[in-house]
Amino acid sequence: MSSSSYEPLIDLFESVPFMAFLGMRFETLEDGLSVLRIPFRPELIGNPELPALHGGVISALLDTCGGAAVWTRIGEHDRVSTVDLRVDYLRPGRPEDLLGRARVIRAGNRVAVTELRAYQPGAPDEPIAVGTGVYNIHRRGDRRRGGNGAG
Repeated sequence: MSSSSYEPLIDLFESVPFMAFLGMRFETLEDGLSVLRIPFRPELIGNPELPALHGGVISALLDTCGGAAVWTRIGEHDRVSTVDLRVDYLRPGRPEDLLGRARVIRAGNRVAVTELRAYQPGAPDEPIAVGTGVYNIHRRGDRRRGGNGAG
């Protein structure tokens, strides 16, 4: 892990039942950057003929990576929710572990934008999917903008 200052955030994310179901774990979490891994298991296959990973697994990983990267840029009591997620699938995901990487490219007071990449071990320059995530930042105490901590 890149920084012990993010341990509470890592614990929060890894306690989410959906993340646990997929087996998502942080590889890296730094200021404006996250890398997560989903270990391969046969239940993640979407096309058994190839076989290839299900696109929903890939998009869930990328969305989680993007949200985590944004969380490194906000206050302790602020919250993040997804506004828009665009994923371009470039090639089938082989039946092996899946890695997702997100980098914040712009973080304003209310909205943050991330660039996203899904790839497999040993091939970070050969993405299986790329995308963009747009996230709403709910600032604590900002009821006017819906900053009620939900998200």
